[in-house]
Amino acid sequence: SNEIFGVIPDKMPGSENDTLALVNLGRKLYFDNRLSVNDNQSCNTCHNVLNKKAGVDNLTLSPGVFGKQGNRNTPTVLNSGFHIAQFWDGRVKSLEEQIRVPLFNPLQMAIPDERFLVDKISSLPEYKDLFEKAFPEKPGKITLEKITSGISAFQRTFRTNDRFDDFQKGRYKALTLEEIRGLETFMATGCANCHKGPLLGGNSFQKIGVKKRYENTEDKGRFKVTSQEDDMFVFKVPSLRNVALTAPYFHDGSLPTLDLAVKKMAELQLG
Repeated sequence: SNEIFGVIPDKMPGSENDTLALVNLGRKLYFDNRLSVNDNQSCNTCHNVLNKKAGVDNLTLSPGVFGKQGNRNTPTVLNSGFHIAQFWDGRVKSLEEQIRVPLFNPLQMAIPDERFLVDKISSLPEYKDLFEKAFPEKPGKITLEKITSGISAFQRTFRTNDRFDDFQKGRYKALTLEEIRGLETFMATGCANCHKGPLLGGNSFQKIGVKKRYENTEDKGRFKVTSQEDDMFVFKVPSLRNVALTAPYFHDGSLPTLDLAVKKMAELQLG
């Protein structure tokens, strides 16, 4: 299975320039509720990485600072820097660009504009030193670019490591017999056609509802981004790493358990 999957690389793209000082700044920002307009939530509110949480909030749809729900299930931030693109519809490429969206989205953190955020963070004395250490070659003003590069540097440390990697490296005892049978079935039935590479997904876009139409026809997926007819109901294939911890499932959070998600995929994609 190694040529189909492989192991998660040691470092995320872009992390070679990340310093400890930059990561430390990003860590503080990631957990800071003051990044939202009314000090109500942080990045971690929806993408919880504390106490072995898998970078999600396990809600069908997440409420923003004013309690309004978004329209898509919160994807995990674990390993997300390895993905082909960010968001379910892949509308931006980099983590830095991704971070801007929830900050200024009125349904999420609802910051009115860039100036508001920069002024707010600049007014907090405990950040002065952190920014100076993180950007020794660019002293002076705090900028949105500095904020997003700090947070994304912290997110590039969200690389996971598990028994599947050990198995891929040739330690076959890392998986139980039942798990190995599951892997064989996974490959034989066609799941691995889309859920491949080291993340078991995250590296391609596919239509949901190949053999049978998916019930939710409201969300047109990538079509909204590209206006290409071929992109109707096309979404980024989610990574299956840590998937047992990230319920509920699909872009709309419609399925509460992994068991149901597997059955639904088998029906929709594989007939």
